[in-house]
Amino acid sequence: MVNFFDTWKKKICTIDMALIAVLTLLASFIGSWLKQYPGLKLLGALIIALLVGMALQLPLHAYKKNNDLRRAGVKSAAGLIANKLLRLGIILLGFKLNLHDLFTKGIKCLPIAAVLVAVMVCVTYNIAKLLKVNPQLAMLTAGGTSICGAAAVMGLSGSMPVLPEEEDEKEQNEVMAVATVAIMGTIYALAEIFILPHFGMTKQQLGIASGASLHEIAHAVAAGGAFNSINVATIMKLSRVLMLVPASIFIAIWWNARHSKVENGGKHKISFPWFMLGFIAASVIGTYVPFITAHASTLVEAGYVFLGMAMAALGINVNFKVIFKQGRTAFLASFLASIVLVVLACLAAVLFF
Repeated sequence: MVNFFDTWKKKICTIDMALIAVLTLLASFIGSWLKQYPGLKLLGALIIALLVGMALQLPLHAYKKNNDLRRAGVKSAAGLIANKLLRLGIILLGFKLNLHDLFTKGIKCLPIAAVLVAVMVCVTYNIAKLLKVNPQLAMLTAGGTSICGAAAVMGLSGSMPVLPEEEDEKEQNEVMAVATVAIMGTIYALAEIFILPHFGMTKQQLGIASGASLHEIAHAVAAGGAFNSINVATIMKLSRVLMLVPASIFIAIWWNARHSKVENGGKHKISFPWFMLGFIAASVIGTYVPFITAHASTLVEAGYVFLGMAMAALGINVNFKVIFKQGRTAFLASFLASIVLVVLACLAAVLFF
């Protein structure tokens, strides 16, 4: 126990950790502030925080220049913040899910969300594999495209453990997947707002289609608002967000079976995404405990602050050369899969609503 505290004290109580914590917190607040403006609303606070983190590489380069200890300290601090705070942020996002609404008003949305997520994760992953995207990036892109954008990318990433020497590659894959679904969600949100009303669907059907197909909650809300069906679009989208829990568990089992190193005795060691149990617990508590329910929005905002810090930390460590070299095929895979997703979402809306 003493060794445990000593180890974490050495990691946390450093000047580099204090510096990166302050910078990522500022980046998160900047993202929350800028997201209120119309031109940036579709991007959302998390993506803006990621971009701010990328921009911070320039001043940090001067801080780290010709100093190996600072370089290692900044990299370690950013990696720790990205890893730990993303899990805490996702747990707190559970307070956003009102299970009572989902299991009453959204009772028809849940099975549609389950089928769409299961089908589209498989479709997107296989399209990415055909385009020679590496398996981890392919799955992260599939999750972000099919479930709930950046939060899904980061949630699924926690279900896919790698060896210490592969952590850098994993971080690059996270950033590529997040950037891909952010751009794709914005493109498709604008396209749906202008195109879908010409297909003769009702307002409710348009809301269902947007909630079932768009990548981030912000995208679904924007499209739902344009269709005057923001409530149904939000419920449909949150039904997909709920699918992050079973998706993370199934993908953890699948990933470990295929990619984990074999332990002594020939058995795979399964890395269960335990933080997803916290997400479920937060959803239950936020729905059924009155005192907590009254403060759920505050807890969700805190979750977004932590997620913003994690995204900014990813931006600080990102390798731009790797992004530009390997991100194009993942982008194409998400673009093609999103076409399939929109078609299936529209069919579901017309057939069931």
